Amino acid sequence: MTLIFATRPSKLARWQTQHVIQLLQSVHPELQFEERIISTKGDQIIDTPLPEIGGKGVFTSELENALLSGEVHVAVHSLKDLPVEDSAGLVVSAIPERAAPFDALVSADGRLLNQLSPGARVGTCSLRRSAQLLARRPDLTILPLRGNVDTRLRKLKAGEYDAIVLAAAGLNRLGLQAEITETLSLETMLPAPGQGALAIQCRAEDAATREILSALHHLPTADSVSAERSFLLALGGGCSLPVAAFAEANGEQKRIILTGAVISKDGKKSIRLSASGDDPQQLGQMLARMVLERGGAELLAE
Repeated sequence: MTLIFATRPSKLARWQTQHVIQLLQSVHPELQFEERIISTKGDQIIDTPLPEIGGKGVFTSELENALLSGEVHVAVHSLKDLPVEDSAGLVVSAIPERAAPFDALVSADGRLLNQLSPGARVGTCSLRRSAQLLARRPDLTILPLRGNVDTRLRKLKAGEYDAIVLAAAGLNRLGLQAEITETLSLETMLPAPGQGALAIQCRAEDAATREILSALHHLPTADSVSAERSFLLALGGGCSLPVAAFAEANGEQKRIILTGAVISKDGKKSIRLSASGDDPQQLGQMLARMVLERGGAELLAE
């Protein structure tokens, strides 16, 4: 049997797909694997902020169409890029163990966040990141930054920015950990829901592929990101929202601790709360209600 994987053309997307294939080869050495490169809207339009070209789904919809058509069997996504509601006919069959969920600051001259010059130019297109940066350093000048990891690093080194913020997991996966100036703490920068995790997707009706992929499912990671994404969904569900969340699941105690935040775009106001429970979906919904009741609705309306 040959499993055909859809993958985006970037180095990081290719690494993620090949990583999943290697994991499957160790469990199912009898299988054959093939990659099919598919360019997405998010790959093609690199000079416009994501919310302006469609937000969630701009990196996934073409891969999902290939799945639905039967052209491929499997697609591997960065979970934070995947819309919080399953597309009709598709299912996330496995979520492997999560990598580092943190954000990383990469600065041109090795300065930490609190050492950047007043008015320093920091690149990011994420409202979540920019809001939390401004909460710590309201003097910073936040500039839009799109493109794959290599492109973003090249723009930094060309002098277009004084620093940029990227997901630590992506840098680590590409062997670029030496580029990281500072790994931002959860207190400074709460991550995007699902950050650091991969989602392995296939057709809901493809029972054979679902069974094969299930060997890679890591329940503590799945419970954690499910709580985070439930929180996001209850607040509106899009990447255009300045929403952050991180959960940790204790498998032995069957307990999940979830921290979520809504931040105003200028970083001046934020609501950050934590709660615990044993049901990821219910926990995410409960924490979202708590945040909304304490003023989160007004921040999101802004």
